[in-house]
Amino acid sequence: MNKLKKRLLSVLLLFGLMAGTVCGCGSESSKSPNGKLYVYNWGEYIDEDVIQEFEEETGIDVIYDMFETNEIMFAKLAQDTSAYDVVCPSDYMIQKLIQNDMLRELNFDNIPNSKNIGEQYFVQSRDFDPENKYSVPYCWGTVGILYNKTMVNDTVDSWDILWDSKYNGSILMQDSVRDAMMVALLKNGYSLNTTDPGEIRVATDDLITQKPLVQAYVVDQVRDKMIGGEAALGVIYSGEAIYTARENPDLVYVVPKEGTNVWIDSWVITKGSKNAENAEKWIDFMCRGDIALKNFEYITYSTPNDVAKENIEDEDIKNSKVAFPDLSSFPTESYKYLGEAGDRLYNDAWMEVKSADY
Repeated sequence: MNKLKKRLLSVLLLFGLMAGTVCGCGSESSKSPNGKLYVYNWGEYIDEDVIQEFEEETGIDVIYDMFETNEIMFAKLAQDTSAYDVVCPSDYMIQKLIQNDMLRELNFDNIPNSKNIGEQYFVQSRDFDPENKYSVPYCWGTVGILYNKTMVNDTVDSWDILWDSKYNGSILMQDSVRDAMMVALLKNGYSLNTTDPGEIRVATDDLITQKPLVQAYVVDQVRDKMIGGEAALGVIYSGEAIYTARENPDLVYVVPKEGTNVWIDSWVITKGSKNAENAEKWIDFMCRGDIALKNFEYITYSTPNDVAKENIEDEDIKNSKVAFPDLSSFPTESYKYLGEAGDRLYNDAWMEVKSADY
């Protein structure tokens, strides 16, 4: 079975899990002698076999749900932190969750496999989890431009190319406030964490100017559109870029010279979790070297797990500058939570872009 079909099957299986939950099927099932675990994760961000292995090894019944953006995830938890036990947000959103007292401190005695996570990733995590109390890194990477070399003859080394009118209707942008604003801010030499209204105004105007050239604002769909040759250029996460290059060798990933966001997605446990011990078992399982490797080979997002990385058999992937880039070779910055006022600045700017007529 090719990977794309397997991924589609994954989605069907996971929706099957959710459907069972909605129907109340098996709420007292003998399948779960050790209780339940409610997991909230990004779409297509796990090998579904790993879920089954966890259930078989622990006797815990996993109810699995998916989100497309950090903002959707936060809104759900803001309504009720007990809705899920373990969640996988990105860096700045973890900071926001901590500041809003929505997370539970981890007991690392119950997560011994966290020792497999490279120390540098815990160090980087201190930008959003200062004492490493609440999160364990799961995946990391960069954001860049994916282009089809049969459709693009120009040198692709700057975010500026996403404003080139010759690619009218063939540009894909991320349907995400921070990622879209990042592109325009870095293009102008600004910090991707700026709260300067003047700089945000410049970035907003640039995105409005760009809008007529954009084929679509997408999230997961950028991968499939680029593989299918439906667009020439797209803003994409590095892990998706690895997968797309396997499916279409004409696709090339570049981190622009102006720099990028280096992100970390991490496992956290909600403040209202009703199954916190099971959540710690889940995180510990995800930190196991063999499980982290299995997930990496399936989802192709860079793993912070040193044991998994050491056991990657494909030398091209193991030494890939896309999967494991030299971060000193281009400017980098990580997203930070900018507070309520910062959120309003960015959200208002993004709403203005999305509602702009052209």
